Amino acid sequence: MTRVLTAEAGAFSVEAVGMTMDFGGFRALDNVTINVNAGSFHALLGENGAGKSTLVKCIMGFYHATSGGVLVAGCEQAITDPKVAHGLGLGMVYQHFTLVPSLTGAENLVINRADAPRVINWAKERAALAEFMAGMPFSVPLDLPVSRLAAGEKQKLEILKQLYLGRRFLILDEPTSVLTPDEASEVLGHVRALTEAGEISVLMITHKFREVTQFADEVTVLRRGSVSGSGPVRDLSAEDMARMMMGKAPEQTQTARTGTPGAAVLELDAVRAADRSGLKTIEIDSLAVHGGEILGIAGVSGNGQVELMEILTGQRPVSGGVVRIKGAPYLATRAEAKAHKVRYLPEEPLRNACAPKMSVAENLAFRLFDEGPGHRPRFWKSGRQIAANADRLIARFNVKAASADAPIAALSGGNVQRAVLARELSGDVELLIVSNPCFGLDFSAVSAIRARIVEARNRGVAVLLISEDLDETLELADRILVMSEGRIAFEAPAARADVAEIGRHMAGHA
Repeated sequence: MTRVLTAEAGAFSVEAVGMTMDFGGFRALDNVTINVNAGSFHALLGENGAGKSTLVKCIMGFYHATSGGVLVAGCEQAITDPKVAHGLGLGMVYQHFTLVPSLTGAENLVINRADAPRVINWAKERAALAEFMAGMPFSVPLDLPVSRLAAGEKQKLEILKQLYLGRRFLILDEPTSVLTPDEASEVLGHVRALTEAGEISVLMITHKFREVTQFADEVTVLRRGSVSGSGPVRDLSAEDMARMMMGKAPEQTQTARTGTPGAAVLELDAVRAADRSGLKTIEIDSLAVHGGEILGIAGVSGNGQVELMEILTGQRPVSGGVVRIKGAPYLATRAEAKAHKVRYLPEEPLRNACAPKMSVAENLAFRLFDEGPGHRPRFWKSGRQIAANADRLIARFNVKAASADAPIAALSGGNVQRAVLARELSGDVELLIVSNPCFGLDFSAVSAIRARIVEARNRGVAVLLISEDLDETLELADRILVMSEGRIAFEAPAARADVAEIGRHMAGHA
């Protein structure tokens, strides 16, 4: 029988037992059992494709498992859809916000209630909300439009919404992906306090070992659809968890840095462009990337990083200022990119840097199909040259593909990334512009991609790294700039960078 929790109800346990999920002939989950104890903070780790999302969707009723079941507070429940899960007190906080930006926090809470009246008595509702908020360990301004809230406040409001709706078992899906380090620690600290008080139980999907070790009580690791390990976090190191994810000890592929920065290769001077909304302006007063250095652009999503990448790839016109490559104006045409030896690795390369239905070999040949011996123009493509180029790059960059003739869309995300990086780093390169190069990739792919970027830097390539992952920026960059509200807000050498200070500038609080 479905039970509806009240706002005063406490934490309860949820157990997925023998969960198996088949999609045709593909088994996404294989006899997975995971027990989240009442009042515990449980982390769920695993590489991309390990089955994490499939598991939580089965728990929440989005998917109907092939076999297995769910116990809620020790009682078996038939969770046929998310509405049933909600009635049982199960809720999910998604990676991206689900709030209505134009409505206030109070309005977002009330309209999500199943019993929300057609005509709302706001005096009564505000009194009830004040009573509810008085029992919460953190507060959010409920009278402001959500669009005016900081990212951390929006994430807290998402959690408050679940609690307000009576959910006492929360699934958090990568909850800190759009938060600064300070905001992430604050939000997860509040969640941890709620579990310790016995108010809620939490299952958090994350890829950050630091968050697991700092906030979680227990961890379960999935690998290829099966449980590869679990246990109390206090008994496990990051290396132990990585081994569970990979099936072996992680390879140490971190590349040593050599050489010193040279002359400026890329320069932006007083560049102005409209942002995506058309209401604000991207303003880059001064930016320079030198040969033999990685310049990292850090920032919370939505602060102009996408527009900066579009300016540098010629996809967004500038209304003022100039972009220069080695002193010459640069408009990012194909001819200019070729002449100045500029290469790109955009975010989501399958969508932005590939022809998905074309073969791996053809995608690897995009920079040479029209070029013959001695770099002379070629009017007929050479199948032999394309095949030889593919064989060479696939072997050199360890691209795992069933065949060079297979569509590139058939490759995993990490191997698409490797293939594009292989193409962009082949031949003479003087400037490499990359955006979120490891977003959504698994542990081994991340390690390999980052090593290749550092190797390019060591060869004297100027690298501009635009990343929303501060850990990635701190690992790769020689120098860090922070982008906030479409402007460069802060600069520091990576070796002396203070994470808290960077976080404050990312949040616009400095």
